[in-house]
Amino acid sequence: MALVNVKTKEVKVKIVYYGPGRGGKTTNLEYINNTYRDQIKSEMVSLKTQDDRTLFFDFLPFDIGRIKGFKVIIQLYTVPGQVKYNATRRLVLKGVDGIVFVADIQKFQRKRNIESLNQLYENLKTHNLDLFEQPLVMQYNKVDLANKGEDVIPTKILQQDLNSVLRVPAFEASALGGGNVMKTLKKIISMTLASIQDQLF
Repeated sequence: MALVNVKTKEVKVKIVYYGPGRGGKTTNLEYINNTYRDQIKSEMVSLKTQDDRTLFFDFLPFDIGRIKGFKVIIQLYTVPGQVKYNATRRLVLKGVDGIVFVADIQKFQRKRNIESLNQLYENLKTHNLDLFEQPLVMQYNKVDLANKGEDVIPTKILQQDLNSVLRVPAFEASALGGGNVMKTLKKIISMTLASIQDQLF
């Protein structure tokens, strides 16, 4: 649920990038951070483990204007990809308003993508949230690898695996090169803002 401050006329919206380890969640935020540096109000925070994987989250608020007289601030987070940090994943999902599920299209990640989506469903339930009621966008990341001769999962299979029941918007993307990173972000922001408008007076 968005944090609404009636006194300051501000609403803070929390969007979480979720998905398997090394799938491109942090790379998405780094690209957004570099592209919108002038509009971002604070530094991006990244805490990493000894093996240089994201342990906690990236924090990236930026101002996108006003809705019903309220100043809207978007906060972007990632969760750690590794399964052993699931308690941290649950913590980061607390108070989430919108989710980007970043799937890795490399063939060896197929099972991990499915497991990660199932885990997202379970983790949301611990906060009494239903994945089917959350603003959600799928991002099929690393499409650039197909041009490099890598074994990748066809989009049709990804849709069957991850989106045949949810039926949410999906984008093929290359977070490293920025392909469809901003389209993904704009879509989840518009869906999330539409879902929280009823909270604003």
